[in-house]
Amino acid sequence: MSEAIRYFNNAKEILNKAKIEDNRYVDIKYVQEACGTSYLAVLKAINEFLLKKGVLKKEMPRSVEAYRKALQKYLIIHNGKLLKEFDDLYHELHIAGYYAGDLRHVDTVKTIFKATKVFIDKVK
Repeated sequence: MSEAIRYFNNAKEILNKAKIEDNRYVDIKYVQEACGTSYLAVLKAINEFLLKKGVLKKEMPRSVEAYRKALQKYLIIHNGKLLKEFDDLYHELHIAGYYAGDLRHVDTVKTIFKATKVFIDKVK
């Protein structure tokens, strides 16, 4: 199993710990942790792809801007929507979900997690 899938599965396990009332997460801590882990799964998927393309470990992206540049250089030629999808996941998972803790509705989080899985599958 790839590291990206392992991280994504861990994120789902963390999210399952969150108590739900009225289609809203009661304890945002688990949502934040799950979103952070899911975002790491996105980064792991990109890293795995870059390694397969011959990018050296020491040349791996270290910032969101570096990931954008790597996507533009190596992946956009395969799928022009990937950069936009990455930006969406960055803002939804990392900023809104993890950093700000603004995601509370169960359906919203599930939709974002589905988009994460689709992105990981596209990058494989």
